[in-house]
Amino acid sequence: MRIVFLDRKSIGDDIDLSKFNDFGEVVIYDYSTKEEAAERTKDADIVIINKVPINEETIGEAKNLKLVCVTATGTNNLDKEYLAKRGIEWRNVAGYSTEAVAQHTLALTMYLFEHLNYYDNYVKSEKYVNDKLFTHFEMRFNEIHGKTWGIVGLGAIGARVADIATCLGANVVYYSTSGRNNNPKYKRVEFDELLATADIVSIHTPLDDNTLHLFDKVAFNKMKKSAILINVGRGPIIVEEDLANALENGDIAAAGLDVLDIEPMSADNPLRGIKDSNKLIITPHIAWAALEARQRLMEIIHNQIKEFLA
Repeated sequence: MRIVFLDRKSIGDDIDLSKFNDFGEVVIYDYSTKEEAAERTKDADIVIINKVPINEETIGEAKNLKLVCVTATGTNNLDKEYLAKRGIEWRNVAGYSTEAVAQHTLALTMYLFEHLNYYDNYVKSEKYVNDKLFTHFEMRFNEIHGKTWGIVGLGAIGARVADIATCLGANVVYYSTSGRNNNPKYKRVEFDELLATADIVSIHTPLDDNTLHLFDKVAFNKMKKSAILINVGRGPIIVEEDLANALENGDIAAAGLDVLDIEPMSADNPLRGIKDSNKLIITPHIAWAALEARQRLMEIIHNQIKEFLA
């Protein structure tokens, strides 16, 4: 059995892959272009990928290929019709990063809500050295307790964030982008009501026809000027130019993003010009990437291959 990792770097160098030797020969590539993938999959029985496209162009000559494993939940890079035509099975992984993404949502929220960038810089710039007062009130912040936390997409991650927000004393409301999600623990509202009432809005929904560009100029104009927006879903859910304008114009207070329209960040991204970290923090798609989450991910992949071969 020949197992080929086409973009190993996407799961990090610190993850031990030696257990995959249980199944046979393991060949590891850090990155693969479409052209390289076509050559590297020729003799593969199993291919493990994250972002590499899997289609006739990349696996057309892979005569022995039986299984494609995606080290992610999203499978938009798979040509499933072509795989079915070839009789090649595929697997993806869901639920491995719930805790990590929920934790990162809270981290982004706290960073912005308490103006931690400002206070960190205040001390490190030595303004606090021999200051007249033991405390400093320049950037006022509030308690989350009693505030309304609006969640867009109450799946596994959204529900975990709702639990955390509730523990902090927030009033949780949610909007179901599909219209099918009902959770009796929390109040379901329409999108406009969520925008108008939420002090914190966090996005945990997949990208689809219902969510593409859901947050645009119209949406931002309906939000509180004091509101904080967090996106750990998918970048294109937000119209980035509209968000940049909303932040610059004070239509909303701040935004914390872990996902962007184009990743890695493009040179012409309109958010590049916002350097005030009290208004905007962007992390490079790391919400899912806690060590434990990545270890869990590869353990699931290992078990999927084991079950497939059995």
